[in-house]
Amino acid sequence: MSLKDKADSMKDKASGTAKEVEGKVTGDKAREGEGKIQKTMGKTKDVLSDAKDAIKDKVDDIKDGLDKNKKSGTDKVDKAEGPEKKQD
Repeated sequence: MSLKDKADSMKDKASGTAKEVEGKVTGDKAREGEGKIQKTMGKTKDVLSDAKDAIKDKVDDIKDGLDKNKKSGTDKVDKAEGPEKKQD
């Protein structure tokens, strides 16, 4: 998770918690609900950022595998051609 993503999600969770508590203390159900929603958004951003990182890692692994196969595949083609046949 990038530092920016982490800071953004932490900000939403903290702000959401503060709004939720404020709403409970003042009896303002709308403010309490707004806080719960914002806190949930922060948690969701965490999950999405982790998923994004996991997908990026898998894509990088696949690219590395393809690069290795490409390099070893070229060697196999060269070996498969073998020595040239002599013409009589």
